[in-house]
Amino acid sequence: MERMIGVIGGSGVYQIDGLEEAEWVDVETPFGAPSDQILTGRLNGRQIAFLPRHGRGHVHTPSTVPYRANIFAMKELGVTDLVAVSAVGSLKEAYAPGDFLIVDQYIDRTFAREKTFFGPGLVGHVPFAHPTCAQLSALCAEAARGTGTAVHEGGTYVAMEGPQFSTLAESRLYRSWGADVIGMTGMPEAKLAREAELCYACVAMITDYDCWHPDHDAVDVAQVVATAMKNADKARALVAALPELLAASKGCDEGCGQALDGAIMTAPAKRDPAMIEKLQTVMGRVL
Repeated sequence: MERMIGVIGGSGVYQIDGLEEAEWVDVETPFGAPSDQILTGRLNGRQIAFLPRHGRGHVHTPSTVPYRANIFAMKELGVTDLVAVSAVGSLKEAYAPGDFLIVDQYIDRTFAREKTFFGPGLVGHVPFAHPTCAQLSALCAEAARGTGTAVHEGGTYVAMEGPQFSTLAESRLYRSWGADVIGMTGMPEAKLAREAELCYACVAMITDYDCWHPDHDAVDVAQVVATAMKNADKARALVAALPELLAASKGCDEGCGQALDGAIMTAPAKRDPAMIEKLQTVMGRVL
């Protein structure tokens, strides 16, 4: 089966240029509509799907992004490899605004979001010790280096609820934990991608130093947007390089596509038929 790239674009990345056969399509899901229509087409010969996480015009808050619908829709379209592009704040001096960081760990501090496809009548638990796909992440790092951007491979992303930025005390706390960057949309996106058995990688575009840095003003939207827009062209160049890199790579051996093996706890006779029907797209392989 040919691997298909999906891209979820964060702040500043609302469009992918250069697509052949480009079309914005509607995708219906049992969890409602995704954040926006999904842009489909071919990029350097490979099928790709792009979704602006906040919607074109930035209409969704971090808490109201329909994460389940977004992941479900990507799976419905045939995506196998999902790349998330996210604007983040830096918690370390060495990670400067304008740099890219390839995330490999998360600390989930969100509390107002639905975080699983499972529910009453169909209970399951997926492994999540390593929440991103190392193989896809390595391809993203290679593509990012090709843009001339400073790239940091591996780092911990603190996902906060928002939409307010951190207090100084919170920022200092997260630094004491050894976290590297902070954002508002990394969770539950990564968790849902794992449940949907997608290879998932996160390219974090650093826009600011959060509020801990003594030489850095308090974070404001104008600053974040300005840096995000500067990064957007590099993010699009990164995405453009991925089809060729993916085509030349071996298939994923990280087990992402088998994440649901042994995950479902509910006995077959007790499984809710409505839940089984609802989740065929993301879990049909094991249901």
